Amino acid sequence: MITLKNVFKEYKLDGEIFAALKNINLSIKKGEFTAILGPSGSGKSTLMHLIGLLDIPTRGRIEVEGKDISKLSDETLSRLRNEFVGFVFQQFNLINKLTVIENILLPTVYASQKFGINFKDKAFNLMERFGIEEKASSYPNKLSGGQQQRVAIARALINNPKLILADEPTGNLDTKTGGKILSLLEELNADDKITVILVTHEKDVADYTRRKIQIRDGEIQ
Repeated sequence: MITLKNVFKEYKLDGEIFAALKNINLSIKKGEFTAILGPSGSGKSTLMHLIGLLDIPTRGRIEVEGKDISKLSDETLSRLRNEFVGFVFQQFNLINKLTVIENILLPTVYASQKFGINFKDKAFNLMERFGIEEKASSYPNKLSGGQQQRVAIARALINNPKLILADEPTGNLDTKTGGKILSLLEELNADDKITVILVTHEKDVADYTRRKIQIRDGEIQ
């Protein structure tokens, strides 16, 4: 599905080169439920940005379904990112001026036309599945943390992505609510066959997954 080959990510800081990632070789296959586990400053967020096609490596190669992303135009890469991966963030990243249904539908504004998909119907189906259908006309600041994260997951799913990339998805939630969100991601992987990658510093969160990738000091251990 996605492969990183000899990937480095370097930054210039105060005239010196800092390597956030060093010679990363990693493959994520379709249907995996994987955790990228590491402490703060380990490079896991940088790795997440590369896997999510939000950034490009300084050196090395990233392939998505066999395509070298360095050979894609900016427009093609943006379209691939919007349709290939759905993002779930610790801070939810909902737009407070938009209702729940409007937040969920937001990625479809930038999607290329997908024939046969009624996005509004799909949004209501996702809200019903996640138990938030009565909140369709509500605004994010009227929702609990768990409800907001369910909205964020529905938004991530609206374009039928092949990969869900969840960055510390339980970081702002209590233990019980966080467990429900992790179980929901587990269900999406098992029942819907969506590839899921969790980025976390918590071993208890990583234990929900079937594969753990440990990263420290910019290197996979």
